[in-house]
Amino acid sequence: MQQRKAATGRLVGIEPEREVQQLKKEEHSGLYDDIIDLPHPVSQKHPPMPMKNRAAQFSPFAALNGHGAAIREAQRETESRRELGEYDREVLDRKLAFLQEHLAERPEVTVTYFLPDSKKDGGRYADVSGKARTIDFYHGLLVMEDGTKIRLEDILDLSGEVFNICFDG
Repeated sequence: MQQRKAATGRLVGIEPEREVQQLKKEEHSGLYDDIIDLPHPVSQKHPPMPMKNRAAQFSPFAALNGHGAAIREAQRETESRRELGEYDREVLDRKLAFLQEHLAERPEVTVTYFLPDSKKDGGRYADVSGKARTIDFYHGLLVMEDGTKIRLEDILDLSGEVFNICFDG
């Protein structure tokens, strides 16, 4: 196969691997001939560095510690608390009173409630299911059997089979 240089200066008509070798030979043109083919030196005193530690040398440097976390926190979205209408508040109060009457049965309920965010305005709505243990009207808490305490003012809805007797869901 014949070799010739194209207008770009590349060799035309040879395999890419041989072309790379040829370009390397032309590139060095004698500057490093005395060391180019020497074997890689290995220290007799120090063991080789693990690849994980070698990679750490080249990891990016964060000049502003915590800046990335602050940006992610600012981007995180929260929901605003929904206010119940008069009718919905009345239904929820009736459900709480009904639940209070049936606590001895340890009814299984699902509570939808507002969980305030500790870092910014708003929060999110969460559902928790389990057996209700007690309702503390004095402190305004619904206590579940697993110890979860939910503020009564944060409850959006109560559901469960116990309510099917008197309510539509």
